Amino acid sequence: MTGASSVPGPHQPPGLADRTVVVIGGSAGIGLETARQVRAGGGRLVLVGRNPDRLQQAAQELDPVGTAAFDATDTVRLKQFFQDLPGPVDHVMVTAGGPAYMPLEDMDLAVARGHFGERLAMTLAVALYSRDKVRAGGTLLFIGGTGGRRPGVGLSVVSALTAALPALTANLALELAPIRVNLIAAGFVDTPLSASLLGDQLDARREELRATLPIRRVVGPADVAALAVHIMCNDALTGGTYDIDGGQQLISH
Repeated sequence: MTGASSVPGPHQPPGLADRTVVVIGGSAGIGLETARQVRAGGGRLVLVGRNPDRLQQAAQELDPVGTAAFDATDTVRLKQFFQDLPGPVDHVMVTAGGPAYMPLEDMDLAVARGHFGERLAMTLAVALYSRDKVRAGGTLLFIGGTGGRRPGVGLSVVSALTAALPALTANLALELAPIRVNLIAAGFVDTPLSASLLGDQLDARREELRATLPIRRVVGPADVAALAVHIMCNDALTGGTYDIDGGQQLISH
């Protein structure tokens, strides 16, 4: 007769039921779709958005426990937001901010400095001001990109941020432990932001990606949101950068 096995059973990561998730940039695109998936999983939401009208529309759909309308690059306002949270939260996702394509010959140095500095300052501010509000084992989840990994005209600022954010994420994961810190690096995602950047070239870009990506379709907000929810729920993940680009990096340009 043998004794009971001492090998532990499989760990069951927590889901999102009854968890509180703050989505900064939650009124459109990837943030809004992530908020929808959080609600579908039984989670509670606190939505932050820069545009009050879009935020109100998202709130009518998703019934969050709280909303706040402000620009997340305003670190003073960001600090106040976290101080005003009535209780602890489980996850904070930040999708605010977008790429800045600046060819050197047209570059305004003040604008370039502002974009780079504001993005890093916002990331650090979220880490600094949320650390007493996020429960142990919870997540800070940031959105970056893969497009700046290859050099190109106009990509100086984007490339610098693309290199900086994974290093910052890894360091924050150590400094904030047991809070987890992760980064999603997305390629082209078919969002309103992409539409505003590409204008009348959007359809051509979609067709190009459908023809060339290994997955033979365009990555959408729901794809990124599904990855975000997985990272929130899988409590073995921290300090990592997770690419989602449909294989875009595998294609020669």
